[in-house]
Amino acid sequence: MFEKNLNIGLLLDFYGELLTERKKSALDFYYNDDMSLSEISAEMNISRQGVRDMIKKAEDELLFYESKLGLSKKFGLAQAHAQKALSLCKEESVSQEIINEIKLLLENIG
Repeated sequence: MFEKNLNIGLLLDFYGELLTERKKSALDFYYNDDMSLSEISAEMNISRQGVRDMIKKAEDELLFYESKLGLSKKFGLAQAHAQKALSLCKEESVSQEIINEIKLLLENIG
């Protein structure tokens, strides 16, 4: 069974421009528009199996880019650090220790 890896939608946002236009379109139809392989097949005028193969190859490319560049992972860590810093800022009594922790979190974003 061909199952969706929902992380691919996020990777498409980061690395989609590195794919061919057809691969990018197929992934966009599949993940963002939630179209079936048959619907994509009709839209792109290729066989259902061709769509499946194209999606699989495009997913493999995106996973390769992420393994080498790690932009999605870095973005997730930056978001986590920013959320933690924001929650610390909302504390009633902000001590020097909390300020130092916020600075450290923000420095780790870059």
